Amino acid sequence: MMTLVNMPTLKRGAPLPLYHQLKTAILRDIEAGRWRPGERLPTEDALIARFHVSKITVRQALRDLAQLGYIRREQGRGTFVQGPPLEEGPRELTSFTGEMRGHGFVATSRVLEQGLVPASGDVASRLDAGAGEPVFRLRRLRLADGEPMGVQTAYLPLRLVPGIDQVSFADASLYEVLASRYSLYAAAARETHQAVPVPEDAAALLRVPAGSPALSAERLTTLADGRPLEYVHSIMRGDRYKIVLDLARAAH
Repeated sequence: MMTLVNMPTLKRGAPLPLYHQLKTAILRDIEAGRWRPGERLPTEDALIARFHVSKITVRQALRDLAQLGYIRREQGRGTFVQGPPLEEGPRELTSFTGEMRGHGFVATSRVLEQGLVPASGDVASRLDAGAGEPVFRLRRLRLADGEPMGVQTAYLPLRLVPGIDQVSFADASLYEVLASRYSLYAAAARETHQAVPVPEDAAALLRVPAGSPALSAERLTTLADGRPLEYVHSIMRGDRYKIVLDLARAAH
């Protein structure tokens, strides 16, 4: 845990409230690399003693930093620095592995469940399948440099990928298996996002409290001929992702 010796003094009576000054001081050190991802921040009591502020002030500063994605609070363990949120915007169709590689992270996955299931009405409608038609379901915990990023559940029509349930995805990339074993290549996808609270069943996996902000993403991937290949539902940590859109005024 880093010490607080060199941190600046807060200015009482300044236009900016004390919690904002404290947040800025901590953020400045994080961005300068003085506190690195994975390091534990001083305790609330240590911050209170160093800056002579109230617990409310300290908690507001830490709450704001957590919402910005620069720290995470783990019950019973403390408050830890993490890298800034990953910015995602319009991009080429790629896998999670490729996406994380682009950010300089090593992507890994933990298979939570894989096997054949009958398509529910919702999944069947997206995959142009009949209700109850067999589909392959692959549910994985996605990690970047060992840190949980999201829980993803993929569905594929079994008629396109016979025998895929026999493949071990502990170390295999789904897209690489589709290409090498079935000569299937994702050509396009439509992805939608919405803000949701982290559900109970994903909270422990993601190491965040249930009800924390999350991004729910749904993606339908199609082949070059327009046939649905894959439907994916994801719960991604809201403190680690933010969507960035570059907007331009239409030409007249």
